[in-house]
Amino acid sequence: MTDDHVLLNVGPRLRALRTERGATLTEVADATGISVSTLSRLESGGRRPTLELLLPLARTYGVALDDLVDAPAPADPRVHARPIERDGMTMVPLTRQTGGPQAYKMELPPRWQVGNTEQKVHDGYEWLYVLSGRVRLLLGARDFVLGTGEVVEFDTRVPHAFSNPFPEPAESLVLFGPQGERMHVRARPAGR
Repeated sequence: MTDDHVLLNVGPRLRALRTERGATLTEVADATGISVSTLSRLESGGRRPTLELLLPLARTYGVALDDLVDAPAPADPRVHARPIERDGMTMVPLTRQTGGPQAYKMELPPRWQVGNTEQKVHDGYEWLYVLSGRVRLLLGARDFVLGTGEVVEFDTRVPHAFSNPFPEPAESLVLFGPQGERMHVRARPAGR
């Protein structure tokens, strides 16, 4: 759909909105500060719509600007990424972007990396939420077992390693900021 085609449809939309509301051109002119002749030419297609004209009209009619210009629908927001298999673990990418924070679903099979205590370091900041099962996190000299519903966040320059030494699989959501960006997660506490 070309820009000209989109703009050609603005006039009929404006007329339809005005008549749906039972308003006259004079009433809309009084509400918007746009002259009656300009409004008439907009509705008939004799005047090209501009942002300065459409903003007060959208406000007066109580609609989004996109509704006046019939903006194209946004692209499909669904992420169709392929899972990444690594040493028996599956990472499902949940974001499409290549830079900035990344989101993954991490699936650890039962008894994954039992006995592996090799910790790695790299630039970044990580946030992990356990969806199901249990995940072992070695973080520097500390050893954590994270259960369903638990969350950790840490600077990935601290030596760390994940494993699942337990008999059931584990799943978690992971947010990773490669440049060390901290995640800003806002959630309501349960029961509120």
